[in-house]
Amino acid sequence: MLVLSRRKDESIMIGDDVEITIVDVRGDKVRLGITAPKSVAVHRREVYDAIQQEKAGKQAPGQ
Repeated sequence: MLVLSRRKDESIMIGDDVEITIVDVRGDKVRLGITAPKSVAVHRREVYDAIQQEKAGKQAPGQ
């Protein structure tokens, strides 16, 4: 895992197309702004996990 320090209004780039900007820091919460192409799905981890579980539940047995 890469760990970076950033301040408000600073960004990191993932590849050439995804930019993550620190929008706000309040106490133990950080607000992030994410700019990515529409072809890149961006979800909170708990939403991503729920989507994956739903997909796995729709698969027929033996697949």
